[in-house]
Amino acid sequence: MLIKSCKGYELEKELPNTSEDFFNKSEVVYQEDGKEKSLQILYLRFFEERMNNISPFARDPIFTAGGREIFFRDLVGFVSLIKNPEYRQRKRVYLNNEKDFASLFKDVDFDKFPAVFEEINNYGYELHSPKEFIAQNFTK
Repeated sequence: MLIKSCKGYELEKELPNTSEDFFNKSEVVYQEDGKEKSLQILYLRFFEERMNNISPFARDPIFTAGGREIFFRDLVGFVSLIKNPEYRQRKRVYLNNEKDFASLFKDVDFDKFPAVFEEINNYGYELHSPKEFIAQNFTK
């Protein structure tokens, strides 16, 4: 699977009586079996305010790759795809439970992300196995 882009968005109100400004969207575009697909994760913006409780990141931007600042919302879609390979069969996922959202970031090896986003920014990242990003915690 070739990951072509990962971008996040803060949604804004389109009409005065809507609630889009409470949500963020993270989108990952990838190519699989010769077809371009995308996965959009819609989640409560409040979860980002608690990113330091669910990830090693304290604030945005979390790192820079290829001269581009990478925000937490930019990687949510990618993390969702690697933690839930069944999402490849979906186009959109809505997460409104903080516990479910936090579980996405459990046991993820975030040290690999800056290099991955460098490749995505250049020519795309070839994802061979989601297991590459699962932290191996061995105890003696």
